[in-house]
Parts: sequence; structure tokens; C-alpha cells
Amino acid sequence: MTPDHAPDQGGTAFSAALRAKRRAAGLTQAELAGRAGVGVRTVRDLERGRSRPQRTTVDLIASALGLTGKERSDFLGAARGQGAEGSAVPATPAAIGLPQTGELIGRDLDASEVAALLTGVERQTVSLVGLAGVGKTGLALTVAHQVAEQHPGGVAGILVSEVSTPVDVLTAIASVFGVGRAADLTARLAAGPALLVVDAIERAPGAVAEALNWLGTSAPTLRVLATGRHPIGLPGERVWPVAPLEVPPADVEADLETVARYPAAALFLARLRQVRRKPLEPAEVGALVGLVRRLGGLPLALELAAARGRVLDLNEILNRYGDRVLDLAGPAQRTAKEAITVSLRDAVAASYRVLEADERRAVRRLSAFRNRWSVELAEAVLADDLGSLAGDPVPLLDRLIALGLVSVRGSGPFRFRLLDVVRDFATERAAANGELGRVRRRHASVFARLAARTAPDLAGAKFSVAVTRLDDVASDLWAALAYSANDDPHTALQLAASLPRWWRFRGRDVPGRQWLRRLLDDPRTADADPVVRAWAGVGLAQLAIEHGAGQDELPAVEAALEEFQRAGHLTGELAARSLLCALWMANGGYDEARRHGEAALGLATEAGRVRDMAVAQNNLTWHEIRLGDLRAARRRLAAVDRLAAEGGEPRLRALAWANLAEVARLDARYAEAEALGRRAVTALAEIGDPGHRRRALGTIGMALAQSGRLDEATAVLAEIRGLTAAPEPAAGSRTGESGEVASVEAMLALQRGDRELAAEWFTVAARAYAGDRDLRDVAEALVGLVASTDEPEAKMAARDWLSSICKEGGITLLPRERALIEK
Repeated sequence: MTPDHAPDQGGTAFSAALRAKRRAAGLTQAELAGRAGVGVRTVRDLERGRSRPQRTTVDLIASALGLTGKERSDFLGAARGQGAEGSAVPATPAAIGLPQTGELIGRDLDASEVAALLTGVERQTVSLVGLAGVGKTGLALTVAHQVAEQHPGGVAGILVSEVSTPVDVLTAIASVFGVGRAADLTARLAAGPALLVVDAIERAPGAVAEALNWLGTSAPTLRVLATGRHPIGLPGERVWPVAPLEVPPADVEADLETVARYPAAALFLARLRQVRRKPLEPAEVGALVGLVRRLGGLPLALELAAARGRVLDLNEILNRYGDRVLDLAGPAQRTAKEAITVSLRDAVAASYRVLEADERRAVRRLSAFRNRWSVELAEAVLADDLGSLAGDPVPLLDRLIALGLVSVRGSGPFRFRLLDVVRDFATERAAANGELGRVRRRHASVFARLAARTAPDLAGAKFSVAVTRLDDVASDLWAALAYSANDDPHTALQLAASLPRWWRFRGRDVPGRQWLRRLLDDPRTADADPVVRAWAGVGLAQLAIEHGAGQDELPAVEAALEEFQRAGHLTGELAARSLLCALWMANGGYDEARRHGEAALGLATEAGRVRDMAVAQNNLTWHEIRLGDLRAARRRLAAVDRLAAEGGEPRLRALAWANLAEVARLDARYAEAEALGRRAVTALAEIGDPGHRRRALGTIGMALAQSGRLDEATAVLAEIRGLTAAPEPAAGSRTGESGEVASVEAMLALQRGDRELAAEWFTVAARAYAGDRDLRDVAEALVGLVASTDEPEAKMAARDWLSSICKEGGITLLPRERALIEK
């Protein structure tokens, strides 16, 4: 039962009459609202004198109270401002009230821009359009109060009902502006601009449009601010889609103060405080981020979820409702016959019903997108299902944006997003219509083609652009892969075969390799395009190399090379030979590695493929370093730099500088090593390649330490640690440190005369590098270990270890390294 509420001071004669009639009927506010078919808040505000009674609402309430005859006419007269003796109560335009709103969170920009539209020179009709519960009414009331001073003719509002006729709408407008008839509005509003707020126009759109059309010529100074699930449809109407509130990004710092700066989180917290006094625990902040993101920033959803905070903590709310947000519902509103519970699903369904059949079908197709998408992607997904939209998705997107079902954020191509709750609802409808499988297959096919088109750019001058493009649709790529792996494995294989370079760059080598292995082993892909299977085999090995398992995939790459040669696929053959060069080096087959490297260089040179020539020269550089021929290594790297510059390859050029820096350091040219290294680090930072940037910083740190610039080397060491993905080890621990960190620490200790500490760090470096299969680095660390170890037995063990590494890697030590171990 809803308790009665005392009226505010300043209540009207009508508010007193309403309260007396309701009590005489033995009804609560909620029961009267249920009988009349109006909101309980409407009844409450009328009894408090907070809002002006509207004719349609008063008629509904009078019928619900069972009023007839003179009792009914007196009641209606009180609503029109008539006293008991029939004397007129003067209407004061400046006092024509709208309910005050509380703090409007996250809408400051919307409010100021809509206010600017309404206070322009020309007469204006602005419609705030959006999903139920997005906050249209609150925004409209805030704007109305902000612009009241610019509307000397008055500011007033009406709420449309489902049974409103054009006459009802005009009569209600006349009433709130204090005149008896609509015809009197012309004279009443002639003194200056006035503002009319029309709420919920979707309840009677035809009636509202007809009434406002008439007012357009009869009351030219009247400005209109409307709210609804769709525009009114008037000439010159300005449609303002009301989007959900901004949510925090997924990677936001899990700090309550930081998270609360985002409007969606701020609103949720404000509503949570109304039902829960206990402050948020630190362990709930992550759930707060996940929850407001899952709710898509929709105010109604945020308020419904926050109401659960009376019983559940935030982790429990997320676990319970995170996968079924559409089930969130408010408390039941009781009528005389039944209890009605309005859920988030009902709110979305109301906007869905506004759409035409072909628009609904299109929304069900768009529901397959997991994040933001472009016009081109929408066109591809809708290509065979546009119906009367004539193949152009732009009018459809324009309508969905105008209805507030699609949000637009940012300025890049991937700026469109179906609201989360709309996507969930449309997915349910697709499943109910038996078309969900077809929708998802289409989505997977579109993204497989996108990945295939993008893959060549991941190995060229457009690398950064290609990575960004895939980053923008990452969640859709994973969703497409997960679905098609079960239901369309050929599409899944095509998709996965295009992504290894992206996976490797983003550190997803392990899951990427698992996907490729699963798909290649799936008997349903045995008859897939052989070239696609060959690319999948190459990708499998590319990813395996990242965690030291490349040699396991050597047979797959050899088979891929044969397939590429059989198909006359030059790009594939060059990729396979380049990879075989690296795999054979890691496997100890140095002659084979060199053979593939030289073959790749010959093929690339013959075909005039500049980038592939640079890659082959870079691969062959390792052989020169392995044999201790630093002069030959410098010549090859100079060629890489020249070719990369010619081909417009900034990343390949940066890697050439990094390798040149390492060669200079091995040759004891420390100043040159530092200069080249810093040049490479700057370029790699701009490109966004933390792995190679860390290695280049390792070169700089070692060069500085070896040249005695210990303070500068220590500063570089801190930078390296900042780029290391592994957690920082406990104080005094060496476990888990990267090879670069351990090498610089070892050289610093050696330069400071702490040979025992240096030996410890050189051991850590050798083990770390051995895990990466970079045997030249292992050998250098072991040279340091031998040079810094004083105990004869330990020195002998280090020498044996070094000897085995040199034999395994075919490594020839540099003269200065031999001098160090012979001391």
C-alpha cells in the first residue's frame, strides 16, 4: 500500500478537492492511479499542488472516483481554476508551473544545446526522442526551467494520453496557459515567446501533430519542446536523439573516484545511496564498471539495477542480472484488478513496435554486432535483407538514430552502436523468429572477409592502420570466431588464418594458436581451400615462435610452402620461406635457415618486392652476427633501412635501427648504439610496439652501463621494467625478470665491482633468454657469467654451458668476448 502524502504548502483548491474525494472513496494514491490509468506520481504531484491539472488526466481521475452530475462538474471546474462560487482565479503566465527536477546527471551539454535551439530567433519545435527510460522528460523539464526567463509568454506543459484527440490536446494547452478556449491562445500568446512542453507524444501522435500544426499558424510565437519515442513529423521539426549516459571504458582504473566521474556510474551511485547507506567496498568497484557498461548507460536500467542494492551487493547484482538485464523490472503497480510489473524488456518492446516490419528485420540483423560498427559493415550485414530500403542502409540508420535506438560516438568510421538493451531484445526476437543462426552466420562471413582484406596490410606500410582497424572490431572478431567454429568451420578457418599477425602484435599468441590448431584438426575443414589451410599453418607457426614452440610447427610450414609453390602464390611462398628461416635457426638447422633466407631474397628481388627484400635481408643479418661478422651485419641492416625507407615502412625501419644499435653495441661503439637505440625507441613508441621497444631499451641500457654511465643506465632500467608485462618480483627476488632487465642489472653490478651480484644477474639473464630461444643473447650473458665468477668450479660449469650454447647456435664469439672468458 502506498501511504498518503501531506500536500505542500501552497496547494490549490483542486489539490484539496482531489485529496478529499480520494479519501472519501477509501483509495490510496496508488489505487486511484491504477484505476485511472495514470502514474502514481501524477496523482501525488496533483495532490501536492506541484503540477497543473490537465483536462484528460482530470477526466480519467473523475471517472475512476465515480463522480457524476454536479459533483463531477464542480471537480472539473476546480481543475480549471474555478472557485466554489464560480469566480475566476487569474492565471499568471510566469507562475504556470512545471515540476522541478532533481540533479540531472550527465546531461549538461544536451541541456545547453537544446536550450540554445529554443531561444533562437525563429520559432522552433524541438523533439527529444529516445528509448523509454533514457531520460527525455527529465531533460525537457530541466531545459524548460533554464529558458523560462527567455519566454515571457510563459512556460507550461501537458502530458499526452492514449485517448487524446486534437481537441483534447488544444484544450489542455489552453488550460495550462490560463485561457478557456484554444481560439483564445492567439491573443494570449501574442505578447511574447512562450514555451510548451509536450510529454509522451507517442501516445497520440496524430492528435499532437494536428494540434501543433494548427498552433503553428495561430500562435507563431509559441515554441514547442516535445518528448517521445519518435518525432512528431512536423515541417522544420528539430529532432534531438537522447542517448544513454557515458559509461566508463572497460580498462578504466578500478578506483571509485575515477569511475564515479562517468555519468552512468554517477547516476547509479546516486540511486544506490537511496536504498543503501553502506559505502561501496573496493571489491565492488570492478563490478560497478561491469554493471553500468552492461546496462549501456540507460538511466532506467541503472535505476532498476541500483534498486536491487537494498538486498544485493554489486558483485551479486552483476552475477545475477548481467546476462539478463532485460528482466530488470520496477515494483509492481497495483490496479483494482491486477498487479502490473513493467520491465526493461517492456520499455524496449514499446520502441521496437514503432518500427516498420523491414526495419525490425534489419535491427535483428544488426543485433549480431558486439560493439561499434561502420556504415559499410552495416551494409554488408544487411545486404540480402534490406527489403524496401532499396539497398542503402543510410536512411535506416538515420531513422534508428532519430528514434534513439542507435547511438553515435566519435568521428571515425566505427562510430555506430545499437544500444545494449536494444541489441539484447533484438537477439531474443531473432531467436523467437528462428533466424538467429542465419544472422550470426552472416555476421561471421562479413568479418571473415574484413579480416582477409586487412591481413595483407599487417605486413606492410599500412600496419598501424590495419591494427587499429582490427582493434576497433575486436569483440566482433572474437564473437564471429566463436560462433562459426561450431556452426561454419570453413568461415572460422578463413577468419583465423587472417589474424595471426594481429594476435602476435597484441600478445594473444597462445589463444590464437589454440584456435588455429582446433580448426585445422577439425575434420570438417579437411576440404577447405588448400591455400587457406596453408596460411593457417603459417599463422600457427608464427604464433608458436612467440612462446618458444616454433619448432613444433616446422612440418606444417614446410607443407604450406609446398602448397604455395603448387598454387603459384608468391606472397605465401615468401611468407613461408621467411618463417622457415626463423624456425630452422631456432631448431639448429643453420644451413637450411640460410638457404630459405637467400631463396626469399632472390624471389623478392626478381619480383621487385621491396618490403620482402628488406625482410629477407633482416633475417640474413642474424647469420652474420652468429658468425661474428659485424661488418657484414651492418651492411645488410643498412640495406634494410634503405629498402624500408623506399617502401614507406616505418615499423621495419625502426626495427632496422634497433638492430643496428645492437650491432654497434656488440662492436663496443656505445655512443652510436645509444643514438640509434633512442631513435628506434621513439619510432616504436609512436607505432605502438612494446615488445621491440623493450629490446631496444635493453640495448641502450647495456650500452650506457658498459660505457660507465651508470645513473643513465639505471634510469633506462626503470623504463624497461615499466614495459615488462610480468608482475614486478618481490624485493630481493630475481625470479620472473626479463632478459633485458637482468642483463642491465648484471652489467651495472659488474661496473660497480660487485662480481657476486653480477654473476647472479648474468645467470638470470641467460635463463630468461634461453626461454626465448635467442641463443646469441644467451651466449653474451654466459660470457658475463664466466667473467664475473671467481669460484673455479662455478666458472668451469659456466664455461661448459657457454660451450654447449655456442655449439647449439653455431655461434662464433667476438674477439673481446673471447678475451673476457680467457682472463
